[in-house]
Amino acid sequence: MQATPLSDAPRAASRALTRGDYKTLTLAALGGALEFYDFIIFVFFAPVIGQLFFPPSIPDWLRQLQTFGIFAAGYLARPLGGIIMAHFGDLLGRKRMFTLSVLLMSVPTLLMGLLPTYASIGLMAPVLLLLFRVMQGAAVGGEVPGAWVFVSEHVPGRHVGYACGTLTAGLTAGILLGSLIATAINKTFAPAEVADFAWRLPFLLGGLFGLCSVYLRRWLHETPVFAELQKRKSLAAELPLKAVLRDHGRAVVISMLLTWMLSAAIVVVILMTPTLLQKQFHIAPATVLVANCAATLCLTIGCVLSGAIAGRIGAGKTIFIGGVALGVSYWLMFRQVSLDVSVLLPWYALAGFFVGVIGAIPFVMVNAFPPAVRFSGISFSYNVAYAVFGGLTPIVVSLMMKSSPMAPALYVGALCAIGALTTLFIRENR
Repeated sequence: MQATPLSDAPRAASRALTRGDYKTLTLAALGGALEFYDFIIFVFFAPVIGQLFFPPSIPDWLRQLQTFGIFAAGYLARPLGGIIMAHFGDLLGRKRMFTLSVLLMSVPTLLMGLLPTYASIGLMAPVLLLLFRVMQGAAVGGEVPGAWVFVSEHVPGRHVGYACGTLTAGLTAGILLGSLIATAINKTFAPAEVADFAWRLPFLLGGLFGLCSVYLRRWLHETPVFAELQKRKSLAAELPLKAVLRDHGRAVVISMLLTWMLSAAIVVVILMTPTLLQKQFHIAPATVLVANCAATLCLTIGCVLSGAIAGRIGAGKTIFIGGVALGVSYWLMFRQVSLDVSVLLPWYALAGFFVGVIGAIPFVMVNAFPPAVRFSGISFSYNVAYAVFGGLTPIVVSLMMKSSPMAPALYVGALCAIGALTTLFIRENR
């Protein structure tokens, strides 16, 4: 498989970023942040949702299992939604699917905020909740790869790394936004008020902001790369995914392995670590939350920097160095916190910064597939790998912790090593 360089696109590869480029990046990153916020806000209110949407007579463990099962359904729906949207994105245009993904996310999020509870409509409450969650998963499955493709095909070739890093930073900022709003809700309202009505506010806000993002994306234009493909009548002559699986197996494997590293970095370091630290070192939830917010903020900064660096020195070197730094810093964080809890904030912030190496991974994927099947190639590789590895990661880490308290650091270190080795097989096109 020989990657098609982005400089083949009908763009001046060496020109500076224009005001229009920055507008495109800003609107894309903003929409991505709001969409990721909509997708992740569910987990912050899972305990309340479990109490309200399932029969009060069932055991707590079963209620928790069913609640997180609905949360996981969103991940399982990502591949199907992503592949379908990518198919039409390669045949009908990037912009249409880019706008559709935000609409498909904002509507069910808004409806979640308005949904009657089990006490009002019985079993229809969890059924509708599951339906809306599946719609969210399908939407985010199309949004993430679609956003990477959209921004990379708009900017000059030498700025593609920066564009991918900036877009990824926007996605991770959505996680930070969800954490901050969840904290504000729980500090502003009493537990009884949260269970009564306040839990709905983050969903209503997310839905409304998402609809605003749909309107703003009307001002975006189709990518020059896709417009040129249409002009030359060079669109995929067959099912794009069929061409991906037949002709670009190497690119798919590399993209999946790097997505495995990406999922470990996000799921373990950012999403699981707060709970792990509370259980293992008995750290106060408020302390862990502040440190996690600092780590997520540093992650956002790290994404932009790693994407920009990848565009200059190559994605392979960037991911190799950043992956090693992530594995080492996360290991040291656990070691140092076991000795002195007061050092959590700086060490977690440092590890979060190196998680930002994931900002260089979409740059590899964009370069790995030719424009005619790029959306489908990235969407299939990323969404299938994330659904499998992202879904299994919490289970694997939990089982490993029975043998070693350093299991999270060992798992992240192993995946960083896999990511670093994978970079040896990347064919750079800078």
